[in-house]
Amino acid sequence: MQLLDMHNIRLTYESDLPARTGLGTSSSFAVGMLQAFYALKGQYADKRKLADDAIYLERVLCKEAGGIQDQIAASFGNLNRIDFSCDGYTVHPVIINPERKKLLNDHLMLFFTGFSRFSSDIQKVTKKSMSEKTSELLEMYQLVDKAEQILTDKNTSLDEFGKLLDYTWKLKRGISSSISTNSIDEQYERAKKAGAIGGKLLGAGGGGFLLFYVPKEKQQSVKDALKEQMYVPFKFENDGTKIIHYSPETYIGE
Repeated sequence: MQLLDMHNIRLTYESDLPARTGLGTSSSFAVGMLQAFYALKGQYADKRKLADDAIYLERVLCKEAGGIQDQIAASFGNLNRIDFSCDGYTVHPVIINPERKKLLNDHLMLFFTGFSRFSSDIQKVTKKSMSEKTSELLEMYQLVDKAEQILTDKNTSLDEFGKLLDYTWKLKRGISSSISTNSIDEQYERAKKAGAIGGKLLGAGGGGFLLFYVPKEKQQSVKDALKEQMYVPFKFENDGTKIIHYSPETYIGE
């Protein structure tokens, strides 16, 4: 509010899922709030400006540790490849036909591990370990091209994407002991034994949601294996942040 010189605001926030669970909720909140504030001021902010302002708000003003991908994802929406460099970032849409995209969505299952955490605390611990894990990080970076190729090549089975999730999750959890826990590892193995091809813990780690790639015929078995965890069906979001209702009011201060 200080950043955009906003006054006398009543802000109502509704969420279907809990905070601190690795789904980028804080960044989604920041992006949505900024867009609402700009709209109330009668100003237009494009998706890049909203992402940049949210990054500045969280990383600079609030001094929270972490990456900047969540703010970009919340602002732009859709399925994108985000490339980062010392000069900033570029957002490239992943070109995938609607049928294949729906098929991918239909194979993904989301489960709450039962644990929430502050991602900035995990990020600080992970950052200390990164200097010793250069080879793992470089391999994860190189696998981005492979992941994109699998998604966009209609002649490649999407099951390969599930296998890649499994492999990259093993790489990620090897970066720091704070990324996973015994309970999360146990849930992951139960899902694998029930038929999941692969998966990963979303966000910084330490808790939150597990995402699995599961063949349709195995999905009920995975639900049964993780019956103690909350299953959350979801659909890909295509538009990013948007104003769904706008009724400006005139306020006369005292």
